[in-house]
Amino acid sequence: MAIQDLFGKPLQAVNIGLESFSESLHAQGTEAVQVDWRPPLEGYVELTHAPGGVDIDAANAEALERVRTSRPLLVGMGIAKDTIPGMGERMILHAGPPIGWERMCGPTRGAVMGAIVYEGWADTYEEAAELAASGEITFDPCHHHHTVGPMAGIVSPSMPVFIIKNETFGNVTYATQNEGLGHVLRYGAYGDDVIAHLKWMEKTLYPALVRTLEMTGPIDLRSIIAQALHMGDEVHNRNRAATSLLIRQIAPALIETSSKQVAEKVLRFIDSNDHFFLNLSMPALKAMIETAEGVEGSTMVTVMARNGTDFGIRVACMPDRWFVAPAPMVAGLWLPGYTEDDANPDIGDSSITETTGCGGFAMAAAPAIVRFVGGTSSLALSVTQEMYQITVGEHEFFTVPVLNFRGTPLGIDVRKVMASGICPFINTGIAHKKPGIGMVGAGLVRAPRKCFEDAFAALRKEFGSE
Repeated sequence: MAIQDLFGKPLQAVNIGLESFSESLHAQGTEAVQVDWRPPLEGYVELTHAPGGVDIDAANAEALERVRTSRPLLVGMGIAKDTIPGMGERMILHAGPPIGWERMCGPTRGAVMGAIVYEGWADTYEEAAELAASGEITFDPCHHHHTVGPMAGIVSPSMPVFIIKNETFGNVTYATQNEGLGHVLRYGAYGDDVIAHLKWMEKTLYPALVRTLEMTGPIDLRSIIAQALHMGDEVHNRNRAATSLLIRQIAPALIETSSKQVAEKVLRFIDSNDHFFLNLSMPALKAMIETAEGVEGSTMVTVMARNGTDFGIRVACMPDRWFVAPAPMVAGLWLPGYTEDDANPDIGDSSITETTGCGGFAMAAAPAIVRFVGGTSSLALSVTQEMYQITVGEHEFFTVPVLNFRGTPLGIDVRKVMASGICPFINTGIAHKKPGIGMVGAGLVRAPRKCFEDAFAALRKEFGSE
C-alpha cells in the first residue's frame, strides 16, 4: 500500500482503556475499535516453575484433566450427623471461609437461629441467638467437610443431605435439599413457616427420595448438567432444564415407591422449585474440582466461597489456606418493595459453579438468565468469552451451543487473573441484610481482586520468586 493510499483513508481510532472514550468518538461520527485491556494487578511477575523444577503449566494441565475426567453420581442420601465426615452433634456448617458468630452477617445469623430452633436446641429465636453467641455451638465452613451450601449454606446435624460420589476418583461430597426461593432458611429467613417446611423436607421429601434412589440406582449428574447447558441453563441461577431432566429420571420410581399422596406432593414441590437441582449441581461440581486439590505446583483455584462478610478462595497447591477479602456488594434486580439499601454483601458456596466452568462462566449458554440477574444477552455472551482469558483450559463435557459447542472456561488460574487484571464473574442471589427476611433479588458481581493478590503473593513466597 502506497503512503498516499494510507492517508487517503478515513481515520480509525483504537481505544485501549475506558470504553467511554470510544463512545465519545462514536458520538462524533468517528470509527473506533475498543480493546478490552487491563493492566496487570499489583505484584504480578511471571511464574513458570514451582520448587523442585515443577512446571506450573504441566501441573495445571494435570489438575485440569482430573476435573474434566471426573464423573459425579448421585448415589444416595443420609442425615448430616451420620453422613458428613467430622459433623459434630452441636456443629453448624456455613458457607464461605471460617467465621464466628460475632462477625456473621444478618442472613447467616438468621439461618443459624432458624437451624437451632429446627434442631430443638432452643424454643425461641431470641434464645437461639443467645445460644449461638455462647460458644456452645461449633461453626465450621461447609468446604472443610466436602460439603457446599447455597447462600448462608447452613447445615445442621438433623438435616438430610444428598451424597455424590465421583466415580472416577472415589471422593464424596454433600449438600442439603433445596428449599426453593423467597422466605427460606438459606436466605436468612426464619419463622414457623420456615421450620414447618424444613420438617416436611426431613419427614416426607427425604424418605421418598431415599426410596426412589434405591430403585433408580446412581444418577449421572455430569450428564444432566451437560444436557442442561444445551437447554438454556448455567446450573447456578438457572436450573429449570436440569430440574426437569431430574424429574424425568426419578418420577417413575417415585410413583412406584411412595403413596399417591406423597408422590404427588413431592413432584409438585420439585416442579414448582426450578432451583431444586442447584443443590445437586453444587456438590457435583465440588466433587469434580476438589480432585485438583494437592496437585503440586498448580495455581488453579479450587474454591471460591462467600459467607456474606468475607469472600475467600483456595488454590490447588495450597489446599488448606484461605485467601480472604471483604465480600462485595452485588449489582442486582430487586424483588418488589426492595432496593440495594436492603441488600447484604455477596454470600454463598454456590460460586463453586463458576469455579468449575458453569454459572457466570457459562452464561453464554443461558442468555435468558439475564431476566433474573440483570444485564443483556450480549453481556452473557461476552462474559463467557472474557473468562477464557483467566482459565487453564476448557471443559470437555460442558459445552456452549452458541460458541459452536466450545467447552466452557474451566480452571481459574491465579497467574492469569493477575496478568490480565480480569477478576472472575459470578451471577448470584441476594439476601436481605437483616436476619429473618430472606431473598430480595439476584444479580451480578466480580470476585474481589485482593483474594488473588494475596494468593499470588503466597505463591511467590512458596515458589521462591520474591
